[in-house]
Amino acid sequence: MIRAFWFLLLLALLSIGAAVVADNPGVVFLEWLGYKVDTSIGVLFAGVLLVSVSLAIIFRVWFIFRSAPRRLGKARRDWRRERGYKALTQGMVAVAAGDAQEARRQARKAENLLAEPPLTMLLSAQAAQLSGDEKAASKFFERMAARKDTKYLGIHGMLNQAIQEGDKDVALELAEQANDLNPKTDNVSKTLFELQVQSGNWEEAEDTVRKAVKDKHLDSDSGRRRRAVILYQRSIEAEGDGKLSDALSFARKANNLIPGFVPAAVRTSRLLQGAGKRRKAASVIEEIWVANPHPQLADVMEELSSGAGAQEKMRNVEKLATYNKDHAESHLAIAKSALAAEMWQEAREHLEAVANSTDIPSARVCRYMAELEEGENSDVVTSREWLKKAAVAEPDSAWNCSHCGQVMADWEPVCNHCESFDSLEWRTPPRVTRLAPIVEDAVETIDIEHESEAEANPSSGADAGDTSKT
Repeated sequence: MIRAFWFLLLLALLSIGAAVVADNPGVVFLEWLGYKVDTSIGVLFAGVLLVSVSLAIIFRVWFIFRSAPRRLGKARRDWRRERGYKALTQGMVAVAAGDAQEARRQARKAENLLAEPPLTMLLSAQAAQLSGDEKAASKFFERMAARKDTKYLGIHGMLNQAIQEGDKDVALELAEQANDLNPKTDNVSKTLFELQVQSGNWEEAEDTVRKAVKDKHLDSDSGRRRRAVILYQRSIEAEGDGKLSDALSFARKANNLIPGFVPAAVRTSRLLQGAGKRRKAASVIEEIWVANPHPQLADVMEELSSGAGAQEKMRNVEKLATYNKDHAESHLAIAKSALAAEMWQEAREHLEAVANSTDIPSARVCRYMAELEEGENSDVVTSREWLKKAAVAEPDSAWNCSHCGQVMADWEPVCNHCESFDSLEWRTPPRVTRLAPIVEDAVETIDIEHESEAEANPSSGADAGDTSKT
């Protein structure tokens, strides 16, 4: 709209100028180099216009010829660039599709057409990895790492290679370099943490967790959990080095970071007991029992009563149970201590309270009931019936790895089977159900053999009772 306005305005001005010249033709006299020219203003203007147009055309033709090589060069570069990017795209598609031969062909084509090493080297490295040529891929990654603009990509590629080859020392060094270059990358931070844990660099791993929380790669709850697990391990190492004060400090920090963290509470209590602070050790167990009763906590409470009699130990366990008296673990802890103290009535009351709360008693309840029947009534037959039930009941809860399913007797920060960090959970391990009838048949066969031996040798009845108890 604006351009049309200016065009019309210019046209109007030219029309006015032409009319003025036509109404006032005037006379122009020119004498130059012996020549004389007499003409009107209109002819002069027309001559000047014609000369100007001619000069403009000549200049334009000259400019076209002069810029032709540059224009042809640019057109060729654009053509090569277009074909190069097309080859690069097709190479990436081939990598995604797993076609190593096509990926390498397109990588070579893109490298010949494009003068952009970062893109072509990355495709060439991926194509080499896809075809199994790790040495060639390593060379490409090293070349990328030597360039400032592709240094991170090169180091990241070498890092992945080191992890695949199992070279943890090199991988850790490369992960630290990658994290320094790009500290806010979640993937690198995660890889660095895993390598630090696997290498036992617990102090550095704790720093990595702090940075991950600060950079919003990890939520605060997960960060506290990881720090608690790391502090637990640092406590173990400090104790191994004879630094008992540091060991206790780390254990306390771990216990305070995560309420209900049984391993940290157990460790803190035992270290306090070793330092002669029995009352504080007991208070740690009592505090966690309120929210998370656990059989290992009851064991520690009995350890705190070392030197005392069985009945006194039971009273200490009863006191602990009052902090969560209706929980099944409270009943079982008292029942276990009562059996050790031969207080049969108390043991039966608490075992029946647990057994009546479920349709199928757990294996632990069945074993305790077997011990009770044999200890209180010397009833070997009933004891064996309870042992049969224990053999086919759900297994006792244990520390299970959530990644590989490995069952461990004690909690560890890292699974000793799959090296997963903080993957052990206290739960009932999986049981192969088809083995249950086999176990039951085996128990029945053992009973038949014992009965046959008892009939053949009556004097061995007492020994049979002892074997059953064991």
